Amino acid sequence: MTDTTPAARIAEQFREVNGEHPMTADDDAYVTEVFVPLDTLCAALGRDEDEVRLLMLAGLLPLPGYLRSDGAEMVPRDLFALADAAGGVEGLRAWFTGHWEDAARGEAEWAAYLSGQYVCLREVTPANIRRKDELTAEIGALLAAAGADPSPEWRAALHARVDALDALEPAFTAYDRLRFGGPTSRDTCVDAPRALFPPARD
Repeated sequence: MTDTTPAARIAEQFREVNGEHPMTADDDAYVTEVFVPLDTLCAALGRDEDEVRLLMLAGLLPLPGYLRSDGAEMVPRDLFALADAAGGVEGLRAWFTGHWEDAARGEAEWAAYLSGQYVCLREVTPANIRRKDELTAEIGALLAAAGADPSPEWRAALHARVDALDALEPAFTAYDRLRFGGPTSRDTCVDAPRALFPPARD
C-alpha cells in the first residue's frame, strides 16, 4: 500500500527534485550541525509539522534542504523568517518576487527557493540571493582577466569579493556535488581563487 502521508509525499518530491544520492556519515554530521529537523523546529515554535509539510507541498514554503540518512527532513532554523516578513505564507510569493524588477527572473528565483536547494546561503533572503549572483559574476570576470602576472590591485579586488562570498556561503557537502552535478560555487569562486592566487602576507 502506497504511503500518502505528508512526510512520505515530501520525501518523494524531494527525490524528484534532487535525484537519488546517498548521504554519507560526513554529510549527515554537516547537515545536523547547520540545519534542524523539521519536527524539532515545529515543536519549538508550536507549529503542526504536517500542516507545514502541506504548505511545502502546496508551493507556499520551500522543501527541506536535505533528507538525512535516517529520513529526517532538515530545514534552516529560520525556515519561517521570510513568510513572517511577508505577513504570512499567502503573501510570500508576491513579496519575494517583488525584489526583482524582471518578473520572469523573480519567478525563476521563487521556483529555486521552493526547491529547497538554496543551501548555498547561510541566510536565504532575496538580498543575499542577489548579492551572491553579483559576487560570483564579478569573481568570474576578474579571473577571466587575470593575465600572467596580476597586479596587487587586482588581487585585492579579487579577495575582497571572495571574502564577501565566503561570508554568505556555508561549507556544502559531498552530497551537494552529486545532486548539483559538479563543483559548488564555493569550490569555484572561493576555494579555487584562494588556491590559485593566495592573499598577500603582511
